[in-house]
Amino acid sequence: MKTLFTFLATAALVAPAFAAEFPDISIAEVKTAIAEKKATVIDVNGSESYAKAHVPTAIDFAAEKDLSAKLPSDKAALVIAYCGNPNCSAYAKAAKAAKALGYTNVKHMSAGISGWVAAGEATEKK
Repeated sequence: MKTLFTFLATAALVAPAFAAEFPDISIAEVKTAIAEKKATVIDVNGSESYAKAHVPTAIDFAAEKDLSAKLPSDKAALVIAYCGNPNCSAYAKAAKAAKALGYTNVKHMSAGISGWVAAGEATEKK
């Protein structure tokens, strides 16, 4: 029992630290940033899902051989990564890749494509 408590306490401390690495951005904020052409959006759901529906302007992370070629030259530019839903952590692959390339304003749309669709927002198909 003591081991379980220790594990849960550690998990409670580590999870927020991981989440804080890439701040959340709301659907409304993403929509505004896209409309103002102030964001690069990366879909991390896989090419099959991307082909069916993705956030407008989003890049298909799975299909990209050279992510740096798709990202803006300004390393302070907004980069948004998302995956399927709030329980999906695949977005971190793209977020970490952007961060490794030197981008400093990387955010996570935790609602994912499921939240985007549930909010009634338009999607694009490949």
